[in-house]
Amino acid sequence: MKHVYEGKTKSVYELEDGNYLLKLKDDVTGADGQIDPGANSVIGELEGMGKASLLMSRYYFELLHKAGIQTHYIDSNIEENTMTVKPAQPFGEGVEIICRYRAYGSFLRRYGKYAQKEQPLDSLVEITLKDDDRGDPLINDEALDQLGIMTLEECALVKDMTRKIAGIIRDDLARRGLELYDIKFEFGRVNGEITLIDDISGGNMRVFKDGQQVGPLELSQIVINQ
Repeated sequence: MKHVYEGKTKSVYELEDGNYLLKLKDDVTGADGQIDPGANSVIGELEGMGKASLLMSRYYFELLHKAGIQTHYIDSNIEENTMTVKPAQPFGEGVEIICRYRAYGSFLRRYGKYAQKEQPLDSLVEITLKDDDRGDPLINDEALDQLGIMTLEECALVKDMTRKIAGIIRDDLARRGLELYDIKFEFGRVNGEITLIDDISGGNMRVFKDGQQVGPLELSQIVINQ
């Protein structure tokens, strides 16, 4: 097993069979002492976060498989906080796709002159580059195409997949009395096909209940136990 990458919330290893092992950590991202899935800095550890992220990821990857959606997930080891996945080729050095149902976080900071906090958004999709040095800048379809990161056709497909996947997760949370405000995904090419990759956890989404944001550990417990 070869260590190939150390991320903010996971370590990545290449296995002898060509697949990859993701080890999810207890580290959380945020700013000013507050956990924020849209932040680029690790603010510390939250005990049990790695296991909670893995449990949620396993649950949602299996749910998506039942819906016929292609993902990189193979299996997981809950005791070791690891997930085995198929090898994937990223778009450029990585892009993140955000689906928004309410104006919050960075969206509100950018468009506060026009948007009201928590106003409804109709599955609004944004794409950002994974580039910590530049604050994960927004990028549009034409720029992605002309820079050779994604074609216009790939952008359209990824946006459609994002809305479909986010809708499945939103509906699953809604039946538990939870509201999804926004969620972040990553996609790559697996055997040449555009595929959902990375993890699906409380660290990648904002979820509210009765007007209060639900923390990632509590969210995992609700999803797994209800």
